[in-house]
Amino acid sequence: MVTATDTATSDTLLATILSSLEGDKAEDIVQIDLRGKTEIGDYMVICSGRSTRQVASISEKLAQTVKDEFGRTAKVEGKETGDWVLIDTGDVIVHVFRPEVREFYQLEKMWQPMDGSESAAN
Repeated sequence: MVTATDTATSDTLLATILSSLEGDKAEDIVQIDLRGKTEIGDYMVICSGRSTRQVASISEKLAQTVKDEFGRTAKVEGKETGDWVLIDTGDVIVHVFRPEVREFYQLEKMWQPMDGSESAAN
């Protein structure tokens, strides 16, 4: 069961993540509310970096920000290749893609409702 404190924490974490991504010039940032849909987390964030180097850098800085701000060690996968990096912060799952890889997998289409009513930040 999700409590008000958990929601506040995940909302605060989400805001920090979005701010970090925007500060690092991530592109096409999309946030998806997962509450009530799955137990993997409260939110999913999907964004793009222009190159493998930028994808890896965005991911590295985000993991460090989460550690510094919340004392959480995020699980990071895929940073070595820089095509698609997954950062699992517990309440928020972040996917950072190169644009071509993001287009291929179209991950946001799998999670967004059919009416497209989820919010996008950019």
